[in-house]
Parts: sequence; C-alpha cells; structure tokens
Amino acid sequence: MKHFLLAMLATLLSSPLLADTDTYKQVGNIKIHYSAFGSSFIQPEIAATYGIVRGKDRGLVNIAVVPDGVGQGQAAHVEGYVSNIFQQQRPLEFFEVREGDAVYYLAPFKFEKEDPLTFKVQVKVSPEAPVEEISFQRILHHEQ
Repeated sequence: MKHFLLAMLATLLSSPLLADTDTYKQVGNIKIHYSAFGSSFIQPEIAATYGIVRGKDRGLVNIAVVPDGVGQGQAAHVEGYVSNIFQQQRPLEFFEVREGDAVYYLAPFKFEKEDPLTFKVQVKVSPEAPVEEISFQRILHHEQ
C-alpha cells in the first residue's frame, strides 16, 4: 500500500497539468524534483498511514532528490516556507518518507481559495554540498 503513494507522486510529477512548468532543478548530476498539490490526491487510507490531514483547503509539497540514472530519491536536508499574495509566510514542516530504496519529503500546508502561493525551499543534498534554493508558484483550488 505504501508504494501506492510513491507511484501517485511520480504520476503527479509527470502530469500534463504540470507540463508547462519546470518541476525539477538540475544540480550537477542530481535533479531536485518538486511539486505542490491538493491533499485529495492522496487516498484516505494512505493519508492515515502517514498522518496526512486531507481537506479542501489542505495541500502538500513534495521534494525528491534523485541522482541521474538512479530513478529513486536519496536522503537530504529540506526546509522552507510558503507565502501568500500578502507575503504572509508559514514554515513548511517536511517529514521524510522511505519506501524501499525511495526517499522523498512531504510538507502539509493550508491555503485559501485560488490564492497564488510562493514556495521557497532550501535543499542540502549532502553535508559537503551548498544549500540549493528552489522557488516556485502554484495556485491551488478548493476541491469540492
């Protein structure tokens, strides 16, 4: 059942809905994949497994650090925040998910209807690597 979440997140990253935007940052031979989506994409039983609260005003940020040619994420240090159009910032509290060899990071957040959100995430892919900054925007809609 846990692998279902990994498959769903991979599907979201390759979704045509995201096709017009970059969904990763290339850093040397590593890609840092990122996405933000409404929590209803997560099935209730999977959400319960990971303690994810689903709701029409709830979303998730997904970060995965993937070395070229490997296809599965590696451990990293991830932190960041989300801000709305009024520049009100809320910290993102990432937690690590491990499924077999796959590693990725999720952070839940709340949002207002059709509020443009700016995500600023810092990723340190290894202790000796510099911090990589990722910034992206999304507009999420309340789900019916």
